[in-house]
Amino acid sequence: MQQTRKSSRLRRAAAGFADRKGGAAIEFALVSPLLLTLLAGIVEIGMAGYQAMQVQSAVEAGALYAAQNGASDLAGVAQAVVNATGTAGITAVPAPTSFCGCPKAAGVLSQGSDCTTVCSDGKAPGQYVLVNASLPHQTLVPFLSLPLPATLTASTTIRVQ
Repeated sequence: MQQTRKSSRLRRAAAGFADRKGGAAIEFALVSPLLLTLLAGIVEIGMAGYQAMQVQSAVEAGALYAAQNGASDLAGVAQAVVNATGTAGITAVPAPTSFCGCPKAAGVLSQGSDCTTVCSDGKAPGQYVLVNASLPHQTLVPFLSLPLPATLTASTTIRVQ
């Protein structure tokens, strides 16, 4: 009888080790914080990319307005930047500026407001508008420390003449 009790205890103990119920729940509990952190990072980077595209779209709208209305209405260019997208917080900072310049391989060589000096290639300088936009980026998940810029910016230069 003593032997029977001992063997039944051993069988119950062996059966307990063979029972795998709940193992998946424990594994999920261990892995889920990592998966949620990865998901939060993906969402954060996706939102930053979307906001960067909105800022670029606002700059392009300001440049289109400048192309249609000339360099004399810089307040209208700034308003076009602000109103271009439905994203709140986009500003035309620094403010749009108008300048004369000569095209070069690396961009436009600014001559300030002097539109009378001839360019090095012998052509007359052109009238340009520099359009800027910025949007403060606010993180969705404060505990993540991703290397994203605090302010998203974009700029473009367009010849209006």
